[in-house]
This record gives sequence, C-alpha cells and structure tokens, in this order.
Amino acid sequence: MRKTKRNIKILQYNAVFEQEEDGGYSVWVPALPGCASQGNNFDEAIANIKEAVGLYLEDRPETAKDEDETAVKQFLVPISISYA
Repeated sequence: MRKTKRNIKILQYNAVFEQEEDGGYSVWVPALPGCASQGNNFDEAIANIKEAVGLYLEDRPETAKDEDETAVKQFLVPISISYA
C-alpha cells in the first residue's frame, strides 16, 4: 500500500476571549463569521475554539486561508468618559 502525501497547512487566526460572570469564557474568531465557542476555563475555551475552527474549515474549505489574507482589521482602544 502506497501512502499519499497530504499537504498540511498551519493557519493562524486571532480569537477574541470574553470572560463571563460565572468564570467561563466565550470565544469567537472575527475572520470566520459565526465561528464561536466557550469553555468553563481558559484552557477549555482554547481547546474548544480550535475544534470549532477545524470544523468550520472542514465545512467551508474555501475559507481555509491565513488570517493575514482575509483579516478583519480590528483592534481594542481603551477610552475614558465622564459619567454621572
């Protein structure tokens, strides 16, 4: 039996984590609309979003590109306001 070579790509995406009041985390990938997950702790959230991204790309292989090629440019800026 002959083994075939598979081209394995290593893709990188930015994931946004938000800590929930119960201590868990919500997480989503802005470059992949609708790709989101959660976890009871940070490590679980990381594992779950990696799985979610894998499933997302499996279902939509045409979107399997480095984020640099398709990036939604987002950034966080702290702001201060006066509030009474």
